[in-house]
Amino acid sequence: MTVNALLSRRACLLATLALAAGPAPAQATPGVLRVTAIPDESPTELARKAAPLMQYLSQQLGLKVEYTPVTDYAASVEALVNKKVDLAWFGGFTFVQANVRSGGKVVPLVQRAEDARFRSVFITTDPAIKTLADLKGKDVSFGSQSSTSGHLMPRSFLLQAGVEPERDLRRVAYSGAHDATIAAVAAGKVQAGALNGSVWEKFVAEKKVDPAQVRVFYTTPPYYDYNWTVHADMPVALQARIKAAFLALKPESPEGKAILDLQRASSFVPTQVGNYKGIEAAARSAGLL
Repeated sequence: MTVNALLSRRACLLATLALAAGPAPAQATPGVLRVTAIPDESPTELARKAAPLMQYLSQQLGLKVEYTPVTDYAASVEALVNKKVDLAWFGGFTFVQANVRSGGKVVPLVQRAEDARFRSVFITTDPAIKTLADLKGKDVSFGSQSSTSGHLMPRSFLLQAGVEPERDLRRVAYSGAHDATIAAVAAGKVQAGALNGSVWEKFVAEKKVDPAQVRVFYTTPPYYDYNWTVHADMPVALQARIKAAFLALKPESPEGKAILDLQRASSFVPTQVGNYKGIEAAARSAGLL
């Protein structure tokens, strides 16, 4: 047998062995868990919230945990779909986008207990604005175009109220983040804005906004929202360990309470793909998917 024939046989054997071994795991760097999150708040706030949680996961999993911020919502979707990260914090809409984009190859592990009944709020400084219909002819800001609570669901409820944003509003703006929407409304750059109800409550509690000046005039019905998601190619055993680590966070322990408070959560609970079918339907109905 010639040298070329031997090399060819060896290449075929290696290819066969590689196929038998199955796809490469999502965790491309041994001993490292790569994490990202949608940029729904300022980079400094996201980093502040992430640090204790990343340290906790590292301790629980016995892995180095690397948190990498992304510039926009689409980047978080692409990062998980392309297995550039192993674990991502998604809104309901970004999860749906990742699920569709990957052909069903992402797995939602947990969500906050609050995410089973999440709400958006519409805020304004204009005393004449009392209902969604009053927004006709006004300048209104959403958050990111890919935000569930800052765009998709508020848009969905506007449509249900007979307000078609591009037709009925004077101007549609996108601030990029919930805190930026509050700032735009407070500064009078727009007459109203829609955002995550949890972020609004945090700003009021921390006295970063005066509710006597900027007020909520409409709160949406509840819907499922945020979750922590992994790629389906991640080993099932590691998926289970990550899920268990989140479920073990309890407010009774000082560490658990500190982490949960930063995440604006009372606890984490299991979740599933079916919880986000309503989000997917709203996205398709609004022409956003």
